Amino acid sequence: MSRVLQSIGHNIYFGDNAFVELDELLRTTRYTGCRKFIMVDENTIKHCLPVLLAATEELADAEIIETESGEKNKSLDVCFQLWSAMSELQADRKSLLLNLGGGVICDMGGFVAATFKRGIDFINIPTSLLAQVDAAIGGKTGVDLNNIKNQVGLFAFPEEVFVAPKFLETLPPSQLKSGFAEVVKHGLIADRQYWNSIREIKKVRNDITDDIIFQSLKIKNNIVVEDPEEANWRKVLNFGHTIGHAFESYSLEHDRKPISHGEAVAAGMICEAFLSHRKLGLGRNDLHEIVSFILRVFDSYPVKKETFTDFISLMRNDKKNVKGEIRFTLLSRIGSAEVDKPCSEEEILAALAFYRLNTFQ
Repeated sequence: MSRVLQSIGHNIYFGDNAFVELDELLRTTRYTGCRKFIMVDENTIKHCLPVLLAATEELADAEIIETESGEKNKSLDVCFQLWSAMSELQADRKSLLLNLGGGVICDMGGFVAATFKRGIDFINIPTSLLAQVDAAIGGKTGVDLNNIKNQVGLFAFPEEVFVAPKFLETLPPSQLKSGFAEVVKHGLIADRQYWNSIREIKKVRNDITDDIIFQSLKIKNNIVVEDPEEANWRKVLNFGHTIGHAFESYSLEHDRKPISHGEAVAAGMICEAFLSHRKLGLGRNDLHEIVSFILRVFDSYPVKKETFTDFISLMRNDKKNVKGEIRFTLLSRIGSAEVDKPCSEEEILAALAFYRLNTFQ
């Protein structure tokens, strides 16, 4: 049987046999006879959909809705296309949407479901490491606006989540690394012992076990259950993301091949570890440990000094800001974090300079 975690009004099923529970759910509940839709992209329709359909008889008649992968497609324009497709296929308020994909599919699919006909049920079936340990968990849905991350969205929790680690076998190394950034973050904010086990990983492809994935997923879920709509403590999950989202948004706008979410968060964690050292007294040894590990695993982004002000401008649109203050989650030590820490523009510029100094070749 699968390992099961209880979340906000739903369960998270973890294991390669999780689709046994999915098939049972669809056979014995209110979903019997309802219209079912599966959202996929060009990757999951090829590599993951056949596995899902072979394991889940109740989805034999499901309609397939395909969109393109990539953060650039996480937009209201694409949502309009998806809403239109569902309308043309005569989806009704009793319909069920299954999001089969990575972070973009889970974020956008949840948003599409939560807003279509004032809300239909949806299930997340994450197929990337990023989605399995982060995006599919916690009820955050939404899309980007003008290349700024997650500016439009709402909290909407899935009916259930089904996590099958075998889907990770289909991913290229770059996508595994992207998700691994969230694993690293979970250790840094919540569990020093877990962080120590993460540091033993030499190759992401070979060394990420089901137990590591499940532990990361559990850390995320425990935080969400304590603070479902990010009134306070859930903000701890934003470590690395204030500056990381600025890296990601800047790259989306300026680079032919934008950096991944994980690469951006990895850069953000280096910058925000520096701020943690400056603001909360994170030890110098801890700072060095964090920076050296991240630079060993992740490629660095060639940020230029003349673009620092562009990064600051992007951060001023961050959702966590209050009364014009740019606020951060920072580490007091590895395994312990504090939320809502304001930092000045000068301090952020110093963090960007620290990143550039440690990565510029």
